[in-house]
Order: sequence, then C-alpha cells, then structure tokens
Amino acid sequence: MQNKGFIKGALLGALTVLLTMGVVSCGIGSALKHATGKSEKPVDGSVETKLELLDELVDNYYVGEKDGGALREGLYKGYIDGLGDPYSVYYDEEETKDMMESFSGEYSGIGAVLTQDRDTGVVTIVQVYPGSPAEEAGIKADDILYRVEDEEITGLDLTAVVSRIKGDESTEVGLTLLRGDTAEEIVVTAIRRKIEVMTVSHEMKEGGIGYIRITEFDKVTSEQYRTALEDLESQGLNGLVVDLRSNPGGNLDVVVEILDLMLPEGTIVSMEEKSGEKTVHSSDEEHQFQKPLAVLMNGNSASAAEIYAGAIQDYDAGEIVGTQSYGKGVVQQIFDLKDGSSVKLTIAEYFPPSGRSIDGIGITPDVEVEYEPNEENPEYDNQLEKAIEVVRNQLS
Repeated sequence: MQNKGFIKGALLGALTVLLTMGVVSCGIGSALKHATGKSEKPVDGSVETKLELLDELVDNYYVGEKDGGALREGLYKGYIDGLGDPYSVYYDEEETKDMMESFSGEYSGIGAVLTQDRDTGVVTIVQVYPGSPAEEAGIKADDILYRVEDEEITGLDLTAVVSRIKGDESTEVGLTLLRGDTAEEIVVTAIRRKIEVMTVSHEMKEGGIGYIRITEFDKVTSEQYRTALEDLESQGLNGLVVDLRSNPGGNLDVVVEILDLMLPEGTIVSMEEKSGEKTVHSSDEEHQFQKPLAVLMNGNSASAAEIYAGAIQDYDAGEIVGTQSYGKGVVQQIFDLKDGSSVKLTIAEYFPPSGRSIDGIGITPDVEVEYEPNEENPEYDNQLEKAIEVVRNQLS
C-alpha cells in the first residue's frame, strides 16, 4: 500500500508539472498573438518576413538596449554557424583585421600557440615562445584557456579567441587558465607586445643529425625553414628530424613551398572541390632531400602539418614517429565580403600523394611512441630520442 501511495503521489506531482507548463505555454502564445496582431498561424515562411517580425517584437517588447550593428553581426555569424562545420566562420571587421595580421607572422600579442578540440571546443595552450609575455606571465604548455578577460571562450572559434588575446602593444590582457589533472584555476595578466614569430628553430644533434622544429606554417615559415636547412647542411648534416608536434597547420602555399625542397618531382597534395574540380600542387625536380629523415607528430598536429607528414610518408622519403595526428583533411578559403568583414568556408578536401582520405582519421605513424614525461629529467624527450634513433638506424 505504501508503494501505491508513492506512485499516486508521483503521478499527481507529474500532472501538476504538466498543468503548470501548459499555463506557461498559453501565456507565451497569448503574448505573441497580441504583439503581432495576427493569428498564431505561422507567417509566410520567408526569411525576410520572419526577421521583420523579430525586429518588431524586439522594438516593442525587449527591455534592454537594442544594438542594430551587433544584431546584424550576430545574424551573419549564426547563418554560417548553422552549417555545423567547425572550420567555417564569419569574421567581423575587427576579427578579419586580426586574422590577416596573424598570417603575416608579426602581431601584438602574448606569444603562445593555441589549439582547439573540434568536439568539445576546449582551447589548449600547446606552445609558449621563449622570452614571450606568455612565458613571463607564467603560462605553460598544456594549460587550458578558460576565459579571456571576463569572457568564457570555450566553443568560440579559435581565430576569434586569438583576436581577443591580441591588442595594442603594452596593454594588458587577463587570462583564466585551468592547469593539471585537478583543473586548478589560475588567473594571470600578460602585457602584449610586438611578436615576430619564429616559427622555425633548429640545432645540430650528436652525430650530425639535424633537428628542425616548425610550430606553424605562416608566411615567414618558408624562408625560416630554408635558412635552417642550409645552416644544418653547412655543419655537415647526415640526417634530419623535423618536429611537427602540436603544429596546428597554417598556410597551404607555404607547406607546398617547403615540401618542394624535400620531395622528388610529382604530386605534393591534391584538392577536390564541391564541383568535383581537382587542383594538384606539385614539386619540381630541382630540389630533393635524400638523407635519412624522421618526422615527429602527435594528436595536435593538424592541417598543413599533416600535408607535410602525409607527403613524406607517401614518397617513402622518411619515417613518421609519434602518435596519430589530428585528422583535418579539409581546406578553407577566406572570402572578402567587401565591407571589411570576411567569411572562411571549407571549400575542398585534400589528399596526400597516394590519394587516401585523412579527414577525421589523421596520419598513422610508422613508428608509434607515446610521450612519457620524465619527472627526474624534465628535459628528456622520449619521442625525440626515438626519432633520432630512427634516423641513426637509417644511417647504419
């Protein structure tokens, strides 16, 4: 009997909730009818009519301040967001300016490289430039960026996040970070300054094995890569490790230029557009790297970094070492909307020389090795040591 009483009470409670929801729904319906002066039958379905109705409702009933410009910008952003593509984004005038500035490889910011999880929208710091405002503020690689000033940025387009971090030289930007397994919340202030991005660093390791790290593919990267390779050659280069770990990608033309220095004559990457039209980027026979080579990758290696690794792997020009890459096998193009704003749209899928699809899959390493932190020796890098070993084995 006690159970029956409980069930009866639960049913009555549920009925009360349903009745309450019904009252609320009727209230909203009455307000809409009163506001439009029309029946509850939907308007003719056209976008223009519905927007006019929304605008009328805002003008007549919204208690806050109406910002027409912000509403229009939100409309444009929402339209592109409706595609459901994480790589297609509308940029307002300020965001467009910041984006184009970042492509140049020189900007006023904090000197950190970010990546974003395509599923969760979480933004993570993957690299902090030595001597940068980010390093001085105590920001570390693997920190999760949670807020910029007082705005939570999880899920916001990565380019928009970057534009909020950048700003006038010598100004401050407040950042909230989540650190470690406990997600400890850390608030820091960084002072922006002019950053000329060194996207390429290099050094000679023992035994004539050169090491080149590429953090991203910007306009400055091609010349920096060429300079690094020439310097290593002048030091008696026997073999090479190219480190693309946590490289989020960048400019397609730049990675094609770099691969032209490395590959024999043939296809570097091909793209297929919506229309079915195909574009092929090729290398010539003038340059080819013919010494032992290993390429380091991880799960944050994406886009142009995957083009580099995929081409090297398909030509059997070197071995890929590390873990499965990100799997961004699509290409975006930025369209100028003639009013200072722009839109970035996914316009094609790209394929390595073999023609395989890597979108959502990534590049599978030839030698798989997970990164293992060494608490006794934090500078020890087991993945890099494995890549050097791979090169040494090719030399022997």
